[in-house]
Amino acid sequence: MDAYIRAHIVVSGVVQGVGYRFFAQRAATEFGITGYVRNLPDGRVEVVTEGKQGLMNSFIEQLRRGPWSAQVSKIDVENSQYKAEFDRFTIRF
Repeated sequence: MDAYIRAHIVVSGVVQGVGYRFFAQRAATEFGITGYVRNLPDGRVEVVTEGKQGLMNSFIEQLRRGPWSAQVSKIDVENSQYKAEFDRFTIRF
């Protein structure tokens, strides 16, 4: 049985203005992941997520690839305790 986890993910590269947030939202919905994605002022994208560990690993692999228009150069993932904070995955502006 998969444990539920929470992850704080920061994605670097050419990830703003290329549909990355919408890509992340579609992937999260596909994997049953909740949380949010938003652009950071420094050009990176932040993703805060909760879900089953196995599905989260698959979701993170999708984030590493990104949409065809993005160029992901680095992804930092910090796992923490599941809080059941979200009921869906949203884009924050």
